[in-house]
Amino acid sequence: MTYPTNQYPAPVPLRPHQPSGPAPFSSAAPDDAGVPPLGWSSDEDAADLSAATARLRQHLRKRLNAELPQRVADQQDRTGTTASREARRELARGILDEALRVHTENELAAGRQLLPREVEQRVVGEVVNELFGMAGLQPLLDDPTVETINANRFDRVFVQYNDGRRAPVAPIAGSNEELTDLVRLLAARASSQERRFDQGSPAVNLQLPGGERLFAVMGLTAGGVTALSIRRHGYLTVTLPELRRRGTLDPGLEAFLRALVKARKNVLITGGTGAGKTTLLRALASEMDPLERIVTIEDAFELGLDHDPDIHADVTAFQAREANVEGEGAISQAELVRWGLRMSPDRVIVGEIRGPEVIPMCNAMSQGNDGSMATLHASSSRIAFTRLASYAAQGVERLPLEATNLLVASAVHFVVHLARAEDRRTRVVSSIREVVGADGPQVISNEVYRPGPDRRARPVAGALRSDTLDDLADVGFDPAVLENPEGWWGP
Repeated sequence: MTYPTNQYPAPVPLRPHQPSGPAPFSSAAPDDAGVPPLGWSSDEDAADLSAATARLRQHLRKRLNAELPQRVADQQDRTGTTASREARRELARGILDEALRVHTENELAAGRQLLPREVEQRVVGEVVNELFGMAGLQPLLDDPTVETINANRFDRVFVQYNDGRRAPVAPIAGSNEELTDLVRLLAARASSQERRFDQGSPAVNLQLPGGERLFAVMGLTAGGVTALSIRRHGYLTVTLPELRRRGTLDPGLEAFLRALVKARKNVLITGGTGAGKTTLLRALASEMDPLERIVTIEDAFELGLDHDPDIHADVTAFQAREANVEGEGAISQAELVRWGLRMSPDRVIVGEIRGPEVIPMCNAMSQGNDGSMATLHASSSRIAFTRLASYAAQGVERLPLEATNLLVASAVHFVVHLARAEDRRTRVVSSIREVVGADGPQVISNEVYRPGPDRRARPVAGALRSDTLDDLADVGFDPAVLENPEGWWGP
């Protein structure tokens, strides 16, 4: 029988995940992973091994739940300070070590065969990670090369690595119920605010402690199982030069985008799922003056501009709030944009426009908060205007198309579109449009950078308006950058 490296035996053969480094409180599978542990040599013994492992896990959980709160309270009484996360973890390890000794004595007294040492330590690690980590997700999250985790159910898990490879990995929980409980636990201890995950609220969107974005649903998929997706942003702090080195930009685009920020142009970043919109937004924000006052609005915290005061010293970060069990208390992104405008921002940033917040956002951009930014899911820079109009139609204002287009044209200066390069792995800036006005049902724009055969953006000579070019030149932009029709992409 094969024992996968990250926790539970898989019902079908899957490649066990091999993290790039050892996961905390977990043990690697033995070198002869295809051979049952010493003393457990038959298929019948395998069933006993599973039962023995379940007994140990249940015993450890029970002891930890019963004793840890009192141990933490006693330590706080002795020291007069709140126990840190590491202090609570050490207390938990002490409880589990004692619980493991007691469990071993009970198993011997009952005449049962003891689990191998490596199995015991693995279970101890799992229980610690259930409380302080991400349980079965922890080994995957500990691997910095894992970019996306998609679980169609507890035992159908696939990862995408940052080099574009995709692979199935071992289960992340022992059952659908365990996976549901894990998501519920993560939702309950979300750093910003508790989020429900139950039949009345069967979807949850939250940020994990490491900055990863988790979305999960229960009871809505085939078979009624819980499914989840986790996206990791490899760069919580990133700059335009870093994106150039990664191949997202060429030197000309780097200079052009920097000038847009310095000249306080309002920028809408578009692209598909996983195109790198949030990463580019962070890079653009890194070009702002560190003392500018920034208000960010998000559905779930993801930008993290408030994490580094050396880059952004004055940030108020807002997050939308879901309704409570009585169906009250919901705060939408649209409302947060309106509130944010009362907090004297120099720039307003909406992590992602998803609905009627487009109208207050456009009002913010057109009423003195120049240099504001937002992201939007769209398949091209041109289709972004249709998407904005459709979202505006959802608002309480019910603006007609012509009025929406006038608002968008007065608010958005540039649309920057991201796509996958020809190799399907590298994220690149593919198109940039300058908004020049509105004409009835149309927003008029000029494509100042358009995609080449490899989907990388190339400048279009003479497409940029002269007054805009003057604005960019005033902040140090060299117009000669736009005169190379092949761009400045390296070999």
